[in-house]
Amino acid sequence: MFENLSSNLDKAFQSLKGEARITEVNIAETIREIRRALLDADVNLEVARQFTADVKDKVLGSDVLTSVNPGQQFTKIVYDELVATFGGEKSDIATAHVPPTVILIAGLQGSGKTTFSGKLARYLKQEHKRNPLLAAADVYRPAAVNQLKTLATSVDVPVYSIEQKDPIRVAKEAVAMAKSLAMDTVIIDTAGRLSVDEQMMDEIANIKDAIKPDEILFVVDSMTGQDAVNTAKAFNDRIDFDGVVLTKLDGDTRGGAALSIKSVVDKPIKFVSTGEKLDALSPFYPDRMAQRILGMGDVVSLVEKAQKEFDAEEADRLQKRISSEKFDLEDFLDQIQKIKKMGNFTDLVSMIPGASKAIENADLSDDAFKPIEAIIYSMTPEERQNPGILNGSRRRRIAAGSGTTVKEINDLIKQFEQMKKMMKTMSKMGKMGRAMQGLKNLPFGK
Repeated sequence: MFENLSSNLDKAFQSLKGEARITEVNIAETIREIRRALLDADVNLEVARQFTADVKDKVLGSDVLTSVNPGQQFTKIVYDELVATFGGEKSDIATAHVPPTVILIAGLQGSGKTTFSGKLARYLKQEHKRNPLLAAADVYRPAAVNQLKTLATSVDVPVYSIEQKDPIRVAKEAVAMAKSLAMDTVIIDTAGRLSVDEQMMDEIANIKDAIKPDEILFVVDSMTGQDAVNTAKAFNDRIDFDGVVLTKLDGDTRGGAALSIKSVVDKPIKFVSTGEKLDALSPFYPDRMAQRILGMGDVVSLVEKAQKEFDAEEADRLQKRISSEKFDLEDFLDQIQKIKKMGNFTDLVSMIPGASKAIENADLSDDAFKPIEAIIYSMTPEERQNPGILNGSRRRRIAAGSGTTVKEINDLIKQFEQMKKMMKTMSKMGKMGRAMQGLKNLPFGK
């Protein structure tokens, strides 16, 4: 996400390389380039102006540290300003003093409200051990109720719906049902329109008045740029929501909505969604997002994702197989499956400091794994466990079965053997060293 913004900001910082100290003269061009980068990213004009003015004031008003070069100090000030623009710190959703906590979901049609409702139910259930109920108050869009029920089935959460097109009744009865069943959370999915209109605003305002939600989340498609900001302002003026959810951050997102929305409506971004899968939802951390935009990575988020897929027992088992040289293509395939479960691969790479820039022209799509998987799946169990038996005829058979070439199979086996040797060599460095070295030598995108 935000690849173009990251690249343009990096170019802006280049003009300070080699400078002995910061002056108003030598930062003038850098400030202009930063403003241009923000505007190219579809950041609100006033936000871009204020951002660069604040950066300039802080740079010229700061004491230059003798141990830090001007470029590093300038980057730190831009980082601090990005964090402040994003809201400063993580903002949690509210919890009612007396259950259930009622969460109202609002936004335009097509922004991803229904999908987010399902994701939020899963997130609260998995991460916070909550017991949520989904309410189908989008009673107009064809198949909206069925979509919510399908999502709810996937995460094993109940849905309240009725035949009548009465969203206020749905909301009120869902809250009553949650109370009677001692469920602690109600998530109400509401109807949207293709654009802001008075009928939609009246309806969402009436639902709010009827149930007095503890939290109102405004869901916005981050790919719509400044339109997203304008829509957020219109909704906030009418219903005074509590926080923003940015969806489709894995798409062609320039970053304008994310960087503008907090400044324009003065409401925090609370969640970001980076894919269609139900686990593709994360709380929003301003500092982590700023680090990723500036190419510093986000190791904390990467470790958090890895911890969900790799447990200590599995790591010990894997280490024993590496030490005894029993690590085979079955183990390799299993590690690929776990990495894929961690989320969008391009997004994962952006969490590694410096990785995005280092491999910016590489194929980092999730499809990059498919040839590797196809090759291994086309092998017999014996061949996966002992690649040394792969003679010419076996490799030709595997190539035909996997839709690849013998050369691709040869390359994979060669890279796999090199990785095994490296993992064996690194086995004395400790678990983190072993894990990172193993990831580093996977043939991604080959």
